[in-house]
Amino acid sequence: MSARFLTNLIALLLAGFSLSLGAQPLLVAAAADLAPLETALTRGYAASGGGEIRFVFGSSGMLARQIENGAPYDLFLCANEKIVQDLAAAKRLMPDSVASYATGRLGLWGSRETPARLAGLTDAKLRLIAIANPDHAPYGAAARALLEHAGLWTQLQPKILLGENVRQAYEYARTGNADAVITSWTLLKAESGARLLPETGYPPIRQSGGIVRGTQREQQARGFLTFLLGPAGQAILAAGGLFPPAR
Repeated sequence: MSARFLTNLIALLLAGFSLSLGAQPLLVAAAADLAPLETALTRGYAASGGGEIRFVFGSSGMLARQIENGAPYDLFLCANEKIVQDLAAAKRLMPDSVASYATGRLGLWGSRETPARLAGLTDAKLRLIAIANPDHAPYGAAARALLEHAGLWTQLQPKILLGENVRQAYEYARTGNADAVITSWTLLKAESGARLLPETGYPPIRQSGGIVRGTQREQQARGFLTFLLGPAGQAILAAGGLFPPAR
């Protein structure tokens, strides 16, 4: 199934969604690490006087490809600053709208017991370790970089189970299909025994966003970005497990 076919299918489904509700919500393509914050962001923005929002979650790389192929999103919230910069340079995003909204961190969690250290992942009792696919998920690339930095990647590679995005990697562990997971802290902070990993050993996860060129809801998109970067939005992101954007 081609990327263009998927994009066209998404466009038709989203068009049908809007027509069925008789409304035009702001359509936000968002990195999967933001999924646990969906309700808080939606309610917070509404409380600030903002309008209706609909989120579509996925890996940052997959969403970027959809935008390149014309998917009708209004705003892109990405987990990788470079992806956003590249889309802006390619005139897929409005360059003046690009902004860093948070810094992400990796966490470690075991569905039965969380190892005290990364080296504990080599324990023979741990059969599979889930991470997001490094090829298109920024947190997956960060997890691989961390394991390489720790000198564990080669040894652990046969045990690595790849999820399409951070949320799927987490689900592998939550359902017992993997014994441990390294993924976004936003997905793990509520889990008993989860460990926030040090921010060293992998490149900073600078999360950035921008308005999709050609949107008919530019002002709404700018309004939501302003909210996200302001005190109320930043408080929601912090409560959900993200950290302030690097300055």
